[in-house]
Amino acid sequence: MIPRNEYPRPRLVRKNWECLNGEWQFEFDHGNSGKNRRLYEAESFSHKIIVPFAPESKLSGIEYVDFMTSVWYRRTLNVDMKALENKRLILHFGAVDYLAEVWINGVSVGTHKGGFTPFSFDITKHVHDGNNIITLKAYDDTRNDLQPSGKQCDEYYNCGCSYTRTTGIWQTVWTEIVEDIYVQKLKLTPDVDNGKIYIEMYLNKEGASSAKATASIDDRKHCTEFKITGRQARASIDIPDAKLWDIDKPNLYDLAIKLDTGDEFTSYFGMRKVELDGYKFKINGRSVFQRLVLDQGFYPDGIYTAPTDEDLKKDVELSMAAGFNGARLHMKIFEPRLSYWADKLGYLLWAEYPNWGLDVSRAESLYAMLPEWVEAVERDYNSPAIIGWCPFNETWSGVDKEVFKTVYNVTKAIDITRPVIDASGGEHVITDIFDYHDYEQNPEKFRETYAEFAEKEIDPPCWRTDEHKYIQGQPYFISEFGGTWWNIDIDNTNSWGYGKTPEDIEEVYKRFEGLTGVLLDHPKMFGYCYTQLTDVFQEKNGIFSFTRVPKFDLERIRKSQQRVAAIEK
Repeated sequence: MIPRNEYPRPRLVRKNWECLNGEWQFEFDHGNSGKNRRLYEAESFSHKIIVPFAPESKLSGIEYVDFMTSVWYRRTLNVDMKALENKRLILHFGAVDYLAEVWINGVSVGTHKGGFTPFSFDITKHVHDGNNIITLKAYDDTRNDLQPSGKQCDEYYNCGCSYTRTTGIWQTVWTEIVEDIYVQKLKLTPDVDNGKIYIEMYLNKEGASSAKATASIDDRKHCTEFKITGRQARASIDIPDAKLWDIDKPNLYDLAIKLDTGDEFTSYFGMRKVELDGYKFKINGRSVFQRLVLDQGFYPDGIYTAPTDEDLKKDVELSMAAGFNGARLHMKIFEPRLSYWADKLGYLLWAEYPNWGLDVSRAESLYAMLPEWVEAVERDYNSPAIIGWCPFNETWSGVDKEVFKTVYNVTKAIDITRPVIDASGGEHVITDIFDYHDYEQNPEKFRETYAEFAEKEIDPPCWRTDEHKYIQGQPYFISEFGGTWWNIDIDNTNSWGYGKTPEDIEEVYKRFEGLTGVLLDHPKMFGYCYTQLTDVFQEKNGIFSFTRVPKFDLERIRKSQQRVAAIEK
């Protein structure tokens, strides 16, 4: 059975595709000399690997966890040239960590920089009838301070809150047969107040001046025809009395688009708006307290890659069962299937960038991360579940402020509809929301920290700069807290969590109920984010174990979060 063979791009779906996951040939290249040795022309490699699982993972069949400077992949691709008549063959990679180069039959077809975002190449001119050879090289150096790597450990052993690395292919590889002129990018923007959905499409090349497209919603209940101008097309469709997407009602609309060039595909969208109103974060016009959990997206057997699509769905369901209504997707650009399930289930998401490992005091860091961040924002723009962007996490003094300003402004240029937090829990330079990370374990001390801010117009606890101080009335929340150390495993060696280990499980409940209660009852808090959904390797502070076994009475955890928050009244 081919692993992870569900359609990998859920918000732009075509029928004519082939999953290339499964067994590939594999080669280590510790000296990064493979290109000089012309491995892209080699007739075979010495190992086998199961794609899309990284070689560090058990599911890959390799399970090599030391540093790998470079790795190589090779497999055959059978092509029927008759099926490609007047069409194009596109080769897609969901994500390859970190620098990738691809060869078809020994000819380089392109490169990509960034370990978390998708890329593709038109390989039509490079293939022939019958078997063809795909070769990929991935270069990865987590010890390079201009390579963002998130929570991947830059030491041999896992340590602290850094974990097993991911090298090479870790998301689905697939091919797609498309028309000569086809849509490369789709942008859907809901306008709840005016009852419209705005559609923007970007094509691979210019078509005839008379080219048109037709968009229909929910099997032609709403339909429009519009003209393609050059390489782009824009349209709006009225949706009177729209059924809104919300955390308790995740209504989605199906969208089908056909071009008279022959291209056709399906998508979906949610009619949903988010807005900041003083201290309140509103969804569809009402104040919604965000009961978020930190989700780091690691798996015991797959590392960065969920073993199955069902495992991605299960993580959302487990979080909701514990009473959370959303998550910070922490220090990782998650597989798009995760936000797909959040869209389907009505679950809020904050999307982040894995900036750790990147020296943001250097201007060059902008070149290292901005192109990939743009790819991430554009990839996930259409997800109604995503309600905000956060390009940096826990950056302290010494940051290059111009880097922060540029990333913020570019994010806003792509997406004016969602708020942006420049640096979660870190030194804010330019931000729509101030936030703070606080791992105090004593609920009474926790309450005292924020009591005066509840009653007076003063600055709340936060990292701030002289250039961008807290503005009275600006939204504020605690985006990391809790993290209580509780290990259900027999072996407690090298495990850790925040604070002193509780005496018994009842003390864990009291801490959770007390800490969340402080924030639920605070009139200026629009939400919180509890650390964390699951244990991750040595870090034992999850609601669930690393294998997704509940560590606590979920009903008690859920009930302690369910009362109406002060800011919702």
